[in-house]
Amino acid sequence: MKTSPTTAFLFVALNVVRALSIVALLLVFSSSIVVLVDDIEAVNQFVHGATNTTSFNSGNADYIPNSTVPNQSAGVFWAVLNRLFIIAQTVILVLSEIGWPAAFFDRFFPVLGRDFGVGALGVMQCLIGASVLSHYVRVFPLVTAFLLFSVGCLNILVGLMFREKVKDKRNILGWRERRKDVLPTVALGGLTSRDRDEKGIACTSPVPSHSASSRSGMGFGRQAEKAAEMKGFLLTKPVASLPKHQGGDQNGVLPYMTVGRTPSSTASVASIPERAPG
Repeated sequence: MKTSPTTAFLFVALNVVRALSIVALLLVFSSSIVVLVDDIEAVNQFVHGATNTTSFNSGNADYIPNSTVPNQSAGVFWAVLNRLFIIAQTVILVLSEIGWPAAFFDRFFPVLGRDFGVGALGVMQCLIGASVLSHYVRVFPLVTAFLLFSVGCLNILVGLMFREKVKDKRNILGWRERRKDVLPTVALGGLTSRDRDEKGIACTSPVPSHSASSRSGMGFGRQAEKAAEMKGFLLTKPVASLPKHQGGDQNGVLPYMTVGRTPSSTASVASIPERAPG
């Protein structure tokens, strides 16, 4: 099956954006670990008196020297927790971009699953980048956060343009599914798979289910017949049939006839002479 140049170019472009997104998330992941280690070392030096604490004790310093830990109650705890949240978010977003495990994201994080675009992903990336850029950081975390914020804006733009179709267009293994539609298969109702896709008709298999929820039906009584008629189903009774030696035709269908005496039978009976007594 041939692919048009426009589709190929779009596939390459979307995967380039995808690769940039993964690289930016990995860089923020590593820079967050570096900042976390620097903050812990700075707090340890401050606690042991290795740094000048005069300005800090007088209330003139807003942060612990050489760190991003604020000068407030439980500042160390919230600073470390913030970095741990950023690290966890980057890991989740990287797995979402890779597409594994897809069932996990479809169930627990639907906005990052296969049925949604990359707009929500871009918003999360912008939030992470803004959270890092809102503090004074060194060059490496500064550059990585700015890169992540830029890629997030690009993902928002891509999500607005292609919406939920973007993950199908950039799917690397999508040719396996597209190869199945080369020869259309006939399903129920005489419709092919292509016809169902064009008309939006969902065709389900009539295989009976043995689950507990499927046992709560109405059976084969009058109530089930009424419910089927309300849903638009027409229930017809089978045509009466007889074997050939009992009057049926070649298909076994009972011919149309009236039940009772006919004039010919009455006449035949009347024409029989009565036998004289004795």
